[in-house]
Amino acid sequence: MKKINVLLVDDHEMVRMGVSTYLSTQPDIAVIGEASNGKIGAEMALRLRPDIILMDLMMDVMDGVDGTREIIKEWPEAKIIVVTSFLDDEKLYPVIEAGATSYLLKTSSAGNIADAIRETHKGQSILEPKVAAKMMTNMRKTTPLHDDLTERELEILLLMAEGKQNQDIADELFIALKTVKTHVSNILSKLQVIDRTQAVIYAFKHGLIE
Repeated sequence: MKKINVLLVDDHEMVRMGVSTYLSTQPDIAVIGEASNGKIGAEMALRLRPDIILMDLMMDVMDGVDGTREIIKEWPEAKIIVVTSFLDDEKLYPVIEAGATSYLLKTSSAGNIADAIRETHKGQSILEPKVAAKMMTNMRKTTPLHDDLTERELEILLLMAEGKQNQDIADELFIALKTVKTHVSNILSKLQVIDRTQAVIYAFKHGLIE
């Protein structure tokens, strides 16, 4: 049986030890590496190319959101499961936007984490029931999501709809490329979409673009 190779990224050694110990008892799962922060985790992920990356969210040096972004930027096919104690919009949407495949809470049982590894490996996106409920609640908000966009973010969204890339937008608005990237990230987060295409579709669907 070919095992599912897993990389653990968590800044708590005891957590890594506990998860690793449990997963080692599973006949179809093998832990091939451990990292204490997102930076080391990203480097190891790109070098080892594990089947699944279990990523903590809050870590020193580099957190799980940036660690996920670093991995996905170089390896878009990576399958990342975020395991965290946090369940708020500030943490939830950025990491999903960054490219995480699944999202679990640290209150999940070891068995549930192992099952999530198997399902994510098969191509499924696993969301903790509380996370799914949170997302559904936000989707039911009566206030349109785009009402939260700033004037600058709306301006950039319209330029995105014209097919302009980040550097083009930076040149046209006379702002730094890094600033544009930050605005784009905020737009995706506020509109609760995962990429630029979905943001543009949202804009057309809600009449933001004629």
